[in-house]
Amino acid sequence: MSTLTSLPTRTLGSTGPRVSALGLGCMGMSALYGEADRAESIATIHAALDAGVTLLDTGDFYGMGHNELLINEALRTAPAAAREQALTSVKFGALRTAEGGWTGYDGRPGAVKNFAAYSLQRLGTDHIDIYRIARVDPDVPIEETVGAIAELVEAGHVRHIGLSEVGADTLRRAAAVAPIADLQIEYSLISRGIEDRILPTARELGVGITAYGVLSRGLISGHVTREQTFAPGDFRGMSPRFQGDNLGRNLDLVDRLRAVAGAKGVTVAQIAIAWALSRGEDIVPLIGARRRDRLAEALGALDVALDAADLAAIEAAVPAGAASGARYPESQMDHLDSER
Repeated sequence: MSTLTSLPTRTLGSTGPRVSALGLGCMGMSALYGEADRAESIATIHAALDAGVTLLDTGDFYGMGHNELLINEALRTAPAAAREQALTSVKFGALRTAEGGWTGYDGRPGAVKNFAAYSLQRLGTDHIDIYRIARVDPDVPIEETVGAIAELVEAGHVRHIGLSEVGADTLRRAAAVAPIADLQIEYSLISRGIEDRILPTARELGVGITAYGVLSRGLISGHVTREQTFAPGDFRGMSPRFQGDNLGRNLDLVDRLRAVAGAKGVTVAQIAIAWALSRGEDIVPLIGARRRDRLAEALGALDVALDAADLAAIEAAVPAGAASGARYPESQMDHLDSER
């Protein structure tokens, strides 16, 4: 018996598709978190699809195309019913070097269409469900970038337009050009900056939120220790929140959250994901599980009901603004329109 429709669903904004209430972020299967097991990654995608997850999030620069090819393989080898229900959310625009370096972002209309053509080929599909530039190109007005995606929508190559890490003003300018389904942006118990201006603006405009980093790259998953070391190339090895005294202070917050989770009979990761789910029906958290056991744990958050007392206890354990350290190194913070 199929379980493909067993998960609750949410709509991405007023114009976007209906998707599973949790999406699967696939980046870590190809890049930025150290070595990944290809067979386990594909098995995890299959398990997610079988459980009813319909939203697969990727970027054309995750492993320089590796992640899109991985998703292609996973979908080709999945049951037809699962394949037909899967939606792809793709970020583009990041410029990489052969050594894995980052050299900027390209949002020129011609580049947008070029990136899309390559993604369609790697994904093995005739359309991308949601397409978004990963970071705003400071040299190209957002109106031009969004306009180019709108032309891809008209041509049938893209179904919906998304954005990533943009501020309220940029979001408003983009929405004046074409309907925006969703804004993908970091949002978690320890990254709540969007609550001031960005989230209210998105709601005013009918733009949904796909929240990445809901476990802050594992920091608030309950699985990181004070003695944690990271492999070369793992983003967390240079992330301010994982460095020195910051790590200890942040894990103190996790210990407090663990007490709240324990009283509910759930894991730290589950209560952190459940908190993100509780912030509104217009928010779809992305879970970055690379293994089936982590996926199963994350999906368990859908069964966690938080009442007012639970939410107050979570807030007391991890107040807004309590995190130590910025969410990216300073050089990468400079690329975030959402932080301006």
